Amino acid sequence: MTTTPQAPNRLAEDLAAELATAFGPFYGTPCGILAPLYAALEEQAGLLTVAREDNAVGVAAGAALAGRSPAVLMQNSGLGQSVNALASLVVPYRIPMLLVVSLRGVQPDWTSENIAMGQLTEPLLTMLGIPAVTLSGTGQADRLRELVHVQRRAAALLVPPNAFGWQA
Repeated sequence: MTTTPQAPNRLAEDLAAELATAFGPFYGTPCGILAPLYAALEEQAGLLTVAREDNAVGVAAGAALAGRSPAVLMQNSGLGQSVNALASLVVPYRIPMLLVVSLRGVQPDWTSENIAMGQLTEPLLTMLGIPAVTLSGTGQADRLRELVHVQRRAAALLVPPNAFGWQA
């Protein structure tokens, strides 16, 4: 994925390093909130751009079935688009993968087009049976590794809008 050059973000670089030790390959769809993490992952581990989030989930499922530990980066609006792939493929067949989901529509990103998904993201993941951890700094990769590698299930890392300095 080609990203716009920007100043390095320490949290994004540290998180990318943590994730790269436990996960890969990485698939993503463009997202402004996640752009610093995309850039760091692209540099440290490689990141493949997939046009649609549900397609990225499908490609990641194939990678998981081939013995890899994929991660999919997406906006929460893309999570909504991916519900069928998650509910009919990933969850019932316990296909392990990490979802890194930006939380558009939550404070400070109260844009009208994103509020609904902002309110639905965590309940949707709960209803799907996908545990979610909200990014609050580094050191969360161990919990995600436990969920994905040991429990052999999908898990989500939720990224608040201002985690990497994004401003609405």
